[in-house]
Order: sequence, then structure tokens, then C-alpha cells
Amino acid sequence: MHDPKFDLIQTEQALASFYSTSKDVPWLGFDTEFVGEKRFNTLLCLIQVITQKGRYLIDPLALKSLDPLLEIIQDPKIVKITHAGENDYRLLHNIYGITPNNVFDTQIAAAFTGYKYPVSFRRLVEGELRISLDKGYAVANWERRPLQPREMKYAMEDVIPLPDLWHSLESKLLKKDRLRWAEEEFAKLETHAYYAKDPNQEIISHNLMRSLNQRERLFLLRMLTWRRETAEAKDYSREMVMPSKIITHIIKSIGAGKDALKKNRHIPDKITDKYGSLFMEFIEKPATPEEKKILAQIPRPDKDDDIGDDIVLEMLYLLVKYQAINQGITPSLVMPKNMVDKFRNDDDLREAVIGSGWRREMLGDSLVKWLENIDRLELDIQGGKIEIRIGDN
Repeated sequence: MHDPKFDLIQTEQALASFYSTSKDVPWLGFDTEFVGEKRFNTLLCLIQVITQKGRYLIDPLALKSLDPLLEIIQDPKIVKITHAGENDYRLLHNIYGITPNNVFDTQIAAAFTGYKYPVSFRRLVEGELRISLDKGYAVANWERRPLQPREMKYAMEDVIPLPDLWHSLESKLLKKDRLRWAEEEFAKLETHAYYAKDPNQEIISHNLMRSLNQRERLFLLRMLTWRRETAEAKDYSREMVMPSKIITHIIKSIGAGKDALKKNRHIPDKITDKYGSLFMEFIEKPATPEEKKILAQIPRPDKDDDIGDDIVLEMLYLLVKYQAINQGITPSLVMPKNMVDKFRNDDDLREAVIGSGWRREMLGDSLVKWLENIDRLELDIQGGKIEIRIGDN
């Protein structure tokens, strides 16, 4: 790709001029560059924009306000073209509290035309447009100023192909009668609820939780809560506050008291000296009603006598996968494997995913009925024939 020409916007006057030129365009493609390492709050460093009127690099670090651009992103008359835009929109939502309107995401669209999900931008551009992109600055320090010419060229290459990708993928979706299915997925990116984050999710889904007893779970809950709150207050990453590998060693020793922490060679003395008393409080203090509610959401450990249920769940997922592949849609977009398991204990999730919409249409009546009654399914294998039926329980 030749060196792209663009306008670098670093003043309020330049941003106002961009807005005046772009406020009535029919479409706008954009991408962001950001730095999340060693921070609790991700830093937005650069926004690349393309419209039919021009190409722009907008520097958030030099501007007091991005309101003119944010207004365009929220304008329902202008199509916003992104690739994996969830990351960009989530960042804008977290910083500015906005959601986009009228979205077309090329990564989601590609999944309905036979590409794997998620497909990289580079692979999609090569597959659809036969263009090779330079990815040499994928790990550039976007916080550093002044921006280097090669960095800016690389950044622009992340948006220049977006309009052509949009037209190519939209044409394929229309031919397959899948545009309305893709638009249903796009619409999720336009809601505040999509970006709502449960602060306790890290606790509930932590890979250690299932293997711990209740006392240890309570300790880990308190440790993770303390780490998150400390990281947020100092704008550090969680790992900077307390590395996860050390938390694992602390859990193994804390039940035997503060002396056991000191004797564990994997736990630095400075951590025990500084936080030992706090950790003992974490392990000894009784659980509050709120903590008990959080712990109750942790999935129960798998049991050997659930093997029949496991086989049914595995078969259901394989049927979902088969149906997706048969219709040329990547299975991971239709339903991640762990979602089938979650259906058993979460009626709201089940209704949200297959209660209506394109997934219900694609999966078909029989498979949807099995998924709706997942907690009542029985498996019967006789004479080389496998039958899944809905029991009375």
C-alpha cells in the first residue's frame, strides 16, 4: 500500500474543521490505538478516521475534548465501519459514556460469510481485497510523542481498507440473505448494557475457585477485591499491585497462619511484612451477606456421576457446530462451547440467546427445543441408534 496522505488533528480548530467537513458524510471508518499496560484505566492515544472527504489522525492526548467526533459516532445517519469495533466502542463507552449508532463491523460480518471468528484484519483484507498490510508497528508505543512517520502510516493502514471491506462483505451478506442476521449482532454494540461490567466476574470465573474450600474461596474473593480496588485507586494494573502467581502461593499457605507465609519461599518477605496482617484478616473475618451472595454464583465442581449430562451437552454443542458449518457461519459466533453448559442454570441467558433472532432461525426448531429443555434431556443408545429426548423431570 502506498504512503497514505492524511490530516493530523492536534488542535481544537482542526477538530472543528474536521467536524464541519464530516458531519454530513454517509459513512465513516475508524480505529483506535491505546495503551493498557501498567494501567487500570486504558489510555486512548490515537484515533484513525476515513470518510469520503478525507483521511485523518486525531490525537486525543493533544485535545481537551473529542465531542465533535463523539457526536458523529453517535449520529444514526452515518454508518460507522470498524473491524473488531467492540474494543474501540468499549473504550469510548468507559471514558465518555457513549454508544455508537448505525454500526457495520467487518469482523462480525465476515463470520456470516464463511470466515473464522474472530478473523484478523490483516487476513480479512488479504482475503477480500488481495492487499498485504505492513504490521511492523503493531506494538508501537502510541503514548510517545511526537508520533513517527512510519507509526502514522501503519495506523492509517488500519482504516484505509474499511470502506472496500464494507462494500464487499455487505454484497456477500445480501446474496446469502444474511445481512439482517449480521445487523442483529451489530445492534448489540449500540447498547449501554453490552458494555456493563460486573466487578465480581473476575472472582466468579477465577480458575482457582472450583478447587478451593469455602474458607479459601472467601479469602480469594477478598484478595481479588482488594487488588482491584487498589489498582483502580492508583491507576496501576492488577498485576502491579499483586502478581497472580503470588496469590496462588498465598492461598496455599494462609490457612496455616502468618508464619507459614514467611516460610513459603515463593512469597517475598516484603509482601508478608507489608500485607501479612491484612491477609490474616481476610482469612479470619466471617463472610458478609453480600460476600455469600457472590460466592453462591461460583459454579459447582464437576462430578463423575454427571457423565451422562456431559455427553448430552457435548452432543448438543456438536449439533450446533454442525448446523453452523452447514450454513457457512463460524460456530464460535453462533455459540461458544461453554455457553451450552451455562444454559442449564441460567434461564435468562438461554432466553437472550435463543429466545428469538437469527440464532433461533439458523439452528432450527428441533435443536432449539432441545436447548430450551437442556435440563430435562435424556440420552438413549440402542441398536446403533442414538436418541435425544425430553424427559418428564
